[in-house]
Amino acid sequence: MKFSLLYPENTEKDFKTLNNEAINDLSLEFILDALTEVRAERPHLMGMLTRVPMNPEIIRYRHDVFEDFLRFPHLRERMSELVMKLNDLRDLERFQMDSDASALWSLINRLREIDDYMTCINMIREALSALDIRSEGLCSLREIVTNIARESGFDALKADIDELMAQAQQLKSVTIGVNLDRFLRPEFAAIVSLNDTKFSDSGLMSRFKSFTDSRDDLHHGANLGEGRRFHPANPYHPHRGDGKANVMIRAAEAQANIETSNITGKDPLSDAMRKQVTDIMRKTVSNIKATIKKYVNVNGYSLTSLLPEIIFYHRWAELTEKLTALGLPMCKPRILPPEERACTFKDVYNLKLAINKLGGEEINIITNDFDFSDERRIYILTGPNRGGKTIFTQAIGLAMLMAQWGVYIPASDASISPCDNIYTHFPADENDTVDLGRLGEESQRLSGIFEVATRYSLLLLNESLATTSVAEGVFIAKDVVKAMRYLGTRAIFNTHMHDLATSVREINRAVEGDSLAESLITGVHDGERSFKVSIAPPQGVSYAADIAKKYGVTFDQIKESIDSKHPA
Repeated sequence: MKFSLLYPENTEKDFKTLNNEAINDLSLEFILDALTEVRAERPHLMGMLTRVPMNPEIIRYRHDVFEDFLRFPHLRERMSELVMKLNDLRDLERFQMDSDASALWSLINRLREIDDYMTCINMIREALSALDIRSEGLCSLREIVTNIARESGFDALKADIDELMAQAQQLKSVTIGVNLDRFLRPEFAAIVSLNDTKFSDSGLMSRFKSFTDSRDDLHHGANLGEGRRFHPANPYHPHRGDGKANVMIRAAEAQANIETSNITGKDPLSDAMRKQVTDIMRKTVSNIKATIKKYVNVNGYSLTSLLPEIIFYHRWAELTEKLTALGLPMCKPRILPPEERACTFKDVYNLKLAINKLGGEEINIITNDFDFSDERRIYILTGPNRGGKTIFTQAIGLAMLMAQWGVYIPASDASISPCDNIYTHFPADENDTVDLGRLGEESQRLSGIFEVATRYSLLLLNESLATTSVAEGVFIAKDVVKAMRYLGTRAIFNTHMHDLATSVREINRAVEGDSLAESLITGVHDGERSFKVSIAPPQGVSYAADIAKKYGVTFDQIKESIDSKHPA
């Protein structure tokens, strides 16, 4: 049985993988840090964050599952706890591959694990049955665990386990024979007998006397057969991790000490005497193994594959709750056909800023309305330094990704046509441009994007081609925008090249295509950056005038200051 909470039944796991540039430019490591502090969860979560499904059926399936996780905090806590327990118990297949009789202690632990497994299945079933879950994914899971409990013969299995445990628990003590070397150090040990009564100190001397020959000081016993040597001349500390024997004589205490694991019952002496145990109790061991094999093929251990998926929904639900508690909007987007290449956001904002606000930073988060449509699919975004161009560009990329991951997005309302992938072109590290130079490196990366991008992709360019002269940059940038229009992709190109933004009509006329270019600006009002975006021609000179006036560096302001200090 293969079941997934990320992919509905009978659908292919169809997705594209983000490249390293997009992972870095969209700050997915930062997002991952906000989702979890558990190191073991990170590889699974990052794997899911870098995969971009496009199929609307898959995305809607995920949104519905996520919504159930979000609605029922108790459910996600219980599911994570129980499936993690199942994950710890999924070693049963070893008995199908083990041709040798396993040690009794190991088999007893397996019996305990099966008992725990049955408990987990029943608890998952009860948790799902008690709630008004609506998603196809969780309803299917409820049916699966119900069938497991019904078809796997849980009642019979429970009875078998109880009976076998009772048989095994008849073993109360072990009599061990130990050989000594000429310095009276223990060098060899083996089992003499397995007993159904516990060892008692009061009978030690009487049993010892009956065991020894009355005419001799020492008993001339029989060969014990196979055993294991223990030589204390160079005792190994149990925590050294060298795999050596952990049996040694403590001179001060004059007693033997055997290091044992309380969890599994495993210890070096038990390992040494495994053959003796299984030889003496071969029938019981065989019965236990037969019982396990009878049920091992009919179980829910494949449900352990759900653990990373449950963690994914759990962590996103936690983060979503925290963001809404701050008063920030989060919504379930409507999924449109990919062919429309449309997208509408209301009150969208950058998830990174919201996470920083969660961390205690004093941030006034500005939301924006934005859309891709037949009238405009390529935006040339201009504005002042630190005016929010990069933040906005990144916000759209993250919102699109989150929508396609199947979780709520940072907006009050949204409709999206899924993209097949997101390609980013942000400034490169200086060390990466030594061989080609900045312009050569940027041009090469742009060329690489157009080799793989399609009309269904989303392209995010951040200050691209800004390292050359303005004339050269505008010349190349115009060709890049023309290529976007010809391809039919969706794109945001944020830049300081205002001449590029003023050329959108020229570009639209020059190339046939169904992705029109438009000028988008970030706003400045009364010298203050508002971080609001709007469709308008570039405001290059007026931006500078507003900033100059705010900080008192217009000619009239400076002249007035000079005159006030040096009156005529």
